[in-house]
Amino acid sequence: MLIQSTLIALSATLAAAVKPLTVKNQFFVDPNDNIFQIVGVAYQPGGSAGYNAALGKDPLSDGDICRRDAAILQILGVNTIRVYNLNPDVNHDECASIFNAAGIYMILDVNSPQVAGSLQNYNPWESYYDTYVNRTFAVVEAFKNYDNTLAFFSGNEVINDASSAGQVPPYMRAVTRDIKNYVAKHCDRKIPVGYSAADVRDVLFDSFEYFTCAEDGKSDDPSRADIFALNSYSWCGNSDMQKSGYNDLVEGFSNTSVPVFYSEYGCNEVKPRAFTEVGAIYGKDFSAVFSGGIVYEYTEEENSYGLVSVNTKDQSVTLLKDFYTLKEQFAKLDWKKIQGVKSAKDGSGPKPPKCDSKLIKSKDFDGNFTLPAMPPNVPKILANGVSPKPSGKLIEVTNFKSKYTVKNADGSVISDLAIKPLSNDESNSPGTNDAKIQSSGSVSSSSGNSTSSDSSSDSEANTKNTSGAAGSAVMTLPAVAMGAFAIFAGLAL
Repeated sequence: MLIQSTLIALSATLAAAVKPLTVKNQFFVDPNDNIFQIVGVAYQPGGSAGYNAALGKDPLSDGDICRRDAAILQILGVNTIRVYNLNPDVNHDECASIFNAAGIYMILDVNSPQVAGSLQNYNPWESYYDTYVNRTFAVVEAFKNYDNTLAFFSGNEVINDASSAGQVPPYMRAVTRDIKNYVAKHCDRKIPVGYSAADVRDVLFDSFEYFTCAEDGKSDDPSRADIFALNSYSWCGNSDMQKSGYNDLVEGFSNTSVPVFYSEYGCNEVKPRAFTEVGAIYGKDFSAVFSGGIVYEYTEEENSYGLVSVNTKDQSVTLLKDFYTLKEQFAKLDWKKIQGVKSAKDGSGPKPPKCDSKLIKSKDFDGNFTLPAMPPNVPKILANGVSPKPSGKLIEVTNFKSKYTVKNADGSVISDLAIKPLSNDESNSPGTNDAKIQSSGSVSSSSGNSTSSDSSSDSEANTKNTSGAAGSAVMTLPAVAMGAFAIFAGLAL
């Protein structure tokens, strides 16, 4: 049965739906001075195989695929994607413009799984050199001109245990410093730079204090992270604030001076996923501290976290049970109210603490705030810019309709699937694209997340995650399948 979509693009438009967000106090703020809550999805089609430098391939290199996925994500209600592995030498204008027209921001990791593409979580001094730093600068250059570039992650889970906590912190903070200095010198606006942490409670709050404190107590300290995020999988099934340990996170970050959000969430120990944490994340108490979160992940890979399944033979997509459930949870909330909170007077938020070793509680965590100097050649690159210099710009989008088939879980085709281009300053929200899809109540559990032989399944196998509440030592994260550079950094590929 064909389901008619009412979404047909009536005219071409310049991809100019969203305007850059800014950081004000401890929140993201839109151009209308409303506090912005991230409603995100991790976007890395094909897993690790979605990045291929030799073929000039990364998740934002194919306009037709981005057009297909932007329409699907717009229907879901997403306003942000996180993209892990990017090739700065590839042109991303079409994909960036497509997502921008759909009202979707991008949070981008500057690292990659290639050699010299990330900071090692052991002997980090061996990987902190000019070739690596140059690559992080190149990613900034490639994406700095897109209005929907929301932020850059300078690292992802590089600190994930006591051993890495004893070596990495000064080097990770130095990388953040270098990227922030490059942004300050070579970008027309201040694009936030920060860290995505593993929710390993033994090192989580020390990481937060270390990266967000300010030398001499000055908030403009270039080595201080502008944002702090965490990959957390502690809410599993029909949990609650106490069982999941969410209450401890709210308390632990309650005095944050920078935006804090989930860079990944969505435990899959209970399948299909219920996503009952959505109501908590965007609830009054949680959103007073956190700035939303990013669901892991868009495409179904071997780790079984996907919202959709992609047939790599013909690039058709099938919506999975988790897609409908997540959409249903989003639909329960009052998004005009959630996204309509006015920000407080600038400077009225919590002040960053002055960096001091006393902030660090664990004896295993390196609380030394004397950072390594920039590697040889990096000061010259910083001064002159990377060469050759990638460039990007928003372009006119003339086609909003997906060329690929997209199916409901029951196999019915969603016809005329298209992006609904948004007006200037407007970001996407649940209900904006009201294309008719199968109702969630008619989707059986058997339509859930299993990887078929035709689906994209090239990412690494999932490490089973462990739900945990207060005091949990380790919550293993599926980011290992999508560029958790802390785990495989330094691996010769």
